[in-house]
Amino acid sequence: MNSELRKSAPLLDAYLSYFETERTAFTIPGHKQKAHRLDEGLGAVVDSDTPLYGGLDEIKLTEGTLKKAEELAAALWGADYARFSTGGSTHANQAIILALGKPGDKVAVTRTAHRSVLSALVLTGLEPIWLTPEIDRATGVPTGIPVSELERVLDQKPIALLLTEPGYLGTISELSALIKKAHENSIPVIVDAAWGGHFGFNSQLPQHVLQLGADALITSVHKALPGYSASALLLAQGKLLNLDRIEQSFETTHTTSPAGAPLASIDGCRALLQTRGDELTGQLATLVNTFKSSVQANFDATIFLNASDFLPNRFDPVKIVLRANILGLSGVDVEKELQKANIRVEMADQDAIVFLATLADTADDFKVLENALVPILQSLQAPTRQTQTSLSWSVVPTVAMSIRDAYFADTEFVSALDAIGRISADLIAPYPPGVAVVAPGEVLTEQIINGLRASQEAGVRIAYASDPSLASYRVTK
Repeated sequence: MNSELRKSAPLLDAYLSYFETERTAFTIPGHKQKAHRLDEGLGAVVDSDTPLYGGLDEIKLTEGTLKKAEELAAALWGADYARFSTGGSTHANQAIILALGKPGDKVAVTRTAHRSVLSALVLTGLEPIWLTPEIDRATGVPTGIPVSELERVLDQKPIALLLTEPGYLGTISELSALIKKAHENSIPVIVDAAWGGHFGFNSQLPQHVLQLGADALITSVHKALPGYSASALLLAQGKLLNLDRIEQSFETTHTTSPAGAPLASIDGCRALLQTRGDELTGQLATLVNTFKSSVQANFDATIFLNASDFLPNRFDPVKIVLRANILGLSGVDVEKELQKANIRVEMADQDAIVFLATLADTADDFKVLENALVPILQSLQAPTRQTQTSLSWSVVPTVAMSIRDAYFADTEFVSALDAIGRISADLIAPYPPGVAVVAPGEVLTEQIINGLRASQEAGVRIAYASDPSLASYRVTK
């Protein structure tokens, strides 16, 4: 145990202290850390659990432990406000979007937004003005939102700009220019940085968005950082955002029984970044570069996305994206072979495989992956296949009614063929990454119907459709 880290992390210290003290509890949680007495397996799952209320702090929160930890996070990221969530970036996204305006107000939103952002639009009644990302012709990946896209919609008077940075494949928009243009028009910039929690702590990595002047940053502490599942961090500035309303929205949408372990892990990750962030993120960058170079040495064609493929600070250098099509492979087939070696990947579709590297990985971990991956790629290698832009990045939506109206509309199921031209009542997305191909209120086109079926047949999971087989679609009447 790093005692110095513990001393600098009040929630982490409170969590560990709880289990160092004998007590007889007549409070929730019902397992009382004694479920092993009833069943060993159940106890193994729940007996390390303790809540915030009556666990990390007294029932009445008299110690203010959570508040102290959140103030430390706000200071580290240079924010006016910070909240810890046990509901993931999904909750944090929904909380801040709920605080932006009233039903009918318009917000400019990147089309590569996560499902949680679209769900928030249903909850709030805000109307999206979709921003289309530029697509890199050489790689087929979205490179982010250009300033011209924001300029195109300014006459529609959006009350906020919602971005997703970095994107799922590691690319980053023209953030400094976008933030400047938005602020010239008094538009706050809210960034879902779920995959960018490691940014801003080493010169080899891009700055985090608050350093660039954004008004809010949401990040998942369980993705790029070594936090507990569903732990997330919301950070905000008060110049263009109403912090009191964000607080109200956060509490409205959060559980009243937050688990202690996710909260303690957020605090621990904050302390880790504060004390060793430069060292650890630098080591990660070195490990990723070494791995990619070692694998690449076995092939003539460039098989990874690299920072050099994009403008400076427009790609996450620790993102590992293997372009399977360059080797004539299906990423799904490679994933299946890796699973036989007990190796799991973050995402695989027909053209790409995403390997998530984090601060927890070691040189030995990368060597295990390399030793399994290279023979698989060599054995399956075929003639190069042209890059096809993923359906999630290529569909330009046709909006027929508001997301909220479609969500609450009377609906019916029709066959896939008959669904062409009808208005979808579902949000449907390949998962991961959970980026919508079609959202409620949008027209189902032949491109969408055929593309979803082809993706599913290629082994990609298609999520959230009312009929998972895609034989039928739920549409508005």
